[in-house]
Amino acid sequence: MKRLTIAVMACAALLATAAAPAEDPALIVHLLDYIAVDYGRAVADGRVKNAGEYQEMTEFAAHVGEDLARLPAVAEKSNLAARAQALQTLVGNRAPPPEVASAAAGLREAVVASYKIAVGPKRSPDLGRATQLYAEHCSGCHGATGLGDGALARGMDPAPANFHDRARQDLRSIHGLYNTISLGVAGTPMRAFTELAEADRWALAFLAAGWGADDASVAHGKALWDAGRLHAELGSQAAIAGQSAAEVKAKWGADAADVLAFLRRNPDALNAGKAAPLEFARDKLAESLAHYRKGDAAGATQSALTAYIEGFELVEAPLSAVDEPLMREIELLMIDFRAQVKSGAPLAQVELLATKVDAALQRARDRLGEGSLSPLASFLASFVILLREGLEAVLVVAALVAFLRRSGQARALPYLHTGWIAALVLGALTWVVATRLIGVSGASREVTEGVTGLVAAAMLLYVGFWLHDKSHATAWQSFLMQGVQVIRPGAAWGLAFMAFLAVYREVFETVLFYEALWSQAPEQGAWILAGLGAAVAALGAVTWAMLRFSVRLPLGLFFGASGILLAVLAVILAGNGVASLQEAGLLPVTPVPFVQVKWLGIHPNAQALGLQFVLAMITVALLRLSTRRAHQPVLRS
Repeated sequence: MKRLTIAVMACAALLATAAAPAEDPALIVHLLDYIAVDYGRAVADGRVKNAGEYQEMTEFAAHVGEDLARLPAVAEKSNLAARAQALQTLVGNRAPPPEVASAAAGLREAVVASYKIAVGPKRSPDLGRATQLYAEHCSGCHGATGLGDGALARGMDPAPANFHDRARQDLRSIHGLYNTISLGVAGTPMRAFTELAEADRWALAFLAAGWGADDASVAHGKALWDAGRLHAELGSQAAIAGQSAAEVKAKWGADAADVLAFLRRNPDALNAGKAAPLEFARDKLAESLAHYRKGDAAGATQSALTAYIEGFELVEAPLSAVDEPLMREIELLMIDFRAQVKSGAPLAQVELLATKVDAALQRARDRLGEGSLSPLASFLASFVILLREGLEAVLVVAALVAFLRRSGQARALPYLHTGWIAALVLGALTWVVATRLIGVSGASREVTEGVTGLVAAAMLLYVGFWLHDKSHATAWQSFLMQGVQVIRPGAAWGLAFMAFLAVYREVFETVLFYEALWSQAPEQGAWILAGLGAAVAALGAVTWAMLRFSVRLPLGLFFGASGILLAVLAVILAGNGVASLQEAGLLPVTPVPFVQVKWLGIHPNAQALGLQFVLAMITVALLRLSTRRAHQPVLRS
């Protein structure tokens, strides 16, 4: 009876030569995976034991070389081509299965590395959901427990795979199973499950792979893992998913295969015991110092940046709630440390500063109670996070709404509301994608915040001047006389884009901070939600007050006040934008002795303060120009 393998490889060959793009290296990996696993079914002791399967092996080995030739050029491409030719020769000479399997697996790893193919999920798979999906989509053929004995399996040729076949499963990587679920098998009931999310397909692959080991091996692997064994070798989802048990055993021994068996069944074990944000910051600080001692200034700078934006920054809000002076001290110390590392300061000086930073981080850990926050601290931290991050956005949107209402341009309000609502939706979606699917770094987050902040600052400065220019009687009367023709769709979409930038800049970071706060004090969930609710109420009150009192202001005064408010917000956003780009390592930091007030965008460094000073001077000059122009006599003919 023909095996499932033959059908799978036939499908892969067809895909590689016709349906799938020739430039897709993932299909080559798929072919190599099946050659490594199933060549032993075709050849034994130098003889062909199944002519049909051996013919498939020969064809697939040839396809690997042909498809590699069509891939984009990389530095290793010539070496990959030579190894593909060597694999084809081994298959043609009916070499022993272990030798062919080793060559195919080695080439697969090289292709993965050369073309940077993702061979593992970005986060731990949800095996609970995988169990539900398996019962719904897979159990009919593969059986309730993966034995290949489902109600629909009778008469199937080839028969469904038995995931408890230890010999076969030892040769299979989770990545190979994921590819089978994603691509399907032509000519068999095994279809491509493209309707399932990528994370769900990974979860199913992990579930199926977990059946390939016995309970004793899993228990032994758990004991080894808990004892700290093989964390470096198997400490990532890619390491678990990208290698077969046979490969792991060949590299690190039988104990490693048992650890792999445990991690396949318990992928969440990778997250257990991970350092809390402050411990992560301390670890990265030590790593930065180690790089600096070796003369690697670039590596030291990157580690120092990571220590801040992916470590300390996540606990700034809760620490500020219990000890704001300490939070400010650590922030300034870490800025100084990055500056000294980047400037090439003497090693003794950098070591001394690193000691100070580490001591301050330890004090912060103690102040936070080893990761546990009191109810009051949780409430205050939650309140401060949303109020601090949302206030600027609320002020911008409320000012624009008030302007449209007071100027009789209410028909443009739907555009404006579309802008800030889209920012909320896209910001939340960005957070989901960045933290759940693609693992966007903290540096990328800071770049997004910095760029959007600077663009928004420029737009606010322009609109602020325009509004202030209408504050004088003749100007705003002329403006009103233009009526509904003033705000055309293009300008209305410009206001919407401004609202979008103001809100989007804050959403992603706000949600990330709440996630960190929740992980810091999960037992204080009610207090965190209470703080969030209080902040929403406070922001709502600010919005209501602006809209209500703006109606009572004389129109000229309203225009002037709104213009000044937006100009001030532009200066604030510019300071915070520069600070974000500095935290991402894209701009230098030159500390200066000055106060720090984050909610005003004031950061004690020359770059941020310098840009704010320039913008402030431009604002003053524009306001004076507007005032002088208003007092010039009107010439009449």
